[in-house]
Amino acid sequence: MFLSGELHRQHLEVTRRYFLQLGVAGVSALKVQSAWAELDQTILDEAAADMGYFTPQAEFGTVERGDPLPYTLPLTKRLEVGLERKTWTLDVVPDPNSNPEMEHPMSREKGNPLTFDGLMKLAEKHAVRFLKIMTCNNISTPLGMGLWEGVPLRNVIWATRPKANIRRLFYFGHHNNDPKQMFRSSLPIGRVLEDPPGDNPVMLCYKLNGQWLSGKRGGPVRMLVPDAYGFKSVKWLKTVILTNDFRANDTYADANNDIDSWMKTMSRFHLRPDKAKVGEPIPVTGWAQVGVGGLSKVQIWVNPKDNPWPEDDPYFTKAPWRDATILPPPTSWGGDLPGGRLPANVRFFDRNGRPERWPMRYTLAHWATLLKDLKPGAYDVRCRTIDENGIAQPMPRPFRKSGRNTIQRFSLAVEA
Repeated sequence: MFLSGELHRQHLEVTRRYFLQLGVAGVSALKVQSAWAELDQTILDEAAADMGYFTPQAEFGTVERGDPLPYTLPLTKRLEVGLERKTWTLDVVPDPNSNPEMEHPMSREKGNPLTFDGLMKLAEKHAVRFLKIMTCNNISTPLGMGLWEGVPLRNVIWATRPKANIRRLFYFGHHNNDPKQMFRSSLPIGRVLEDPPGDNPVMLCYKLNGQWLSGKRGGPVRMLVPDAYGFKSVKWLKTVILTNDFRANDTYADANNDIDSWMKTMSRFHLRPDKAKVGEPIPVTGWAQVGVGGLSKVQIWVNPKDNPWPEDDPYFTKAPWRDATILPPPTSWGGDLPGGRLPANVRFFDRNGRPERWPMRYTLAHWATLLKDLKPGAYDVRCRTIDENGIAQPMPRPFRKSGRNTIQRFSLAVEA
């Protein structure tokens, strides 16, 4: 599958510039008609200098449910049910079916829910900004890449003064007062209260790319779980329940999904020509989703169709893979950001606005390569990632319901 909308345009632009900077002349619609030049870091830096990286809110892919969809309700109804910032509230309450101990629950029933103004008061001291790619675990392409802003959920949890018997959080959003429309998710309390080294916090998110979160994107406030697939980042958030129940209650569990899966590292093609002339360098590009294992390499393999692969090597571990080039971070981030510039205080970026490392986990990386010296014939072309543990895609978790990460293939005909 191909990227859609703004990500498609951005990818074409950055990879077009990449090939031009390599010294490949006559690039038209990314069809290369001249020679290959040597790579160096300066060329790579220039290739990505003006790359638009973030997806504007309006261009994000959408996975949603509700009849009617909450953000399509009339304004008067949205105000009534708390789907506008001026009326939004959040309950943070104990599970009535369990025995958690909390000294100061927040609820509409008690007249003391967390309001949007209250959230903004917390934001004055605790707001965080970080990069995250949003992906559905059952879709093989990302929904969008963005800069998200909010308040760590733990700051709100501690405000309720929890004491004991709390092992998990249940949470859900607005569902039109119809239990069948409720979309629920859950997290271990430990993941909310403490972040693994190098990870970002679970947060109550209210901005995307510097703009207030739209209703279509789950605003006024949604959950944002940085290391997980999209179903953990529940939209139109209204209720958080602290429980001593050790069992998850996620809606997604009902469809055989792995609800505790970290995001996987995996690669997909973008530009994948079906025909080429012998003697021409053939541009191939793609993107990589950087999961919990990080990303060290993207690799590509070209195999003649008349060269069948042994059935006892289904993941092609013995194939002659070769490295593609992972493009460096952009200097213009695109999206809805004014001038494409990052704001201050983005996590894991230095004072000059450059990432402390690249690629970053739970984000997107672009890659590109040229195929050369292919003889006339029919070929299968595959791509894969190698994570920072040296493990090749689709391992270590090749199971479909824990996130899509199969090795992708396309067919290429080289003609005399």
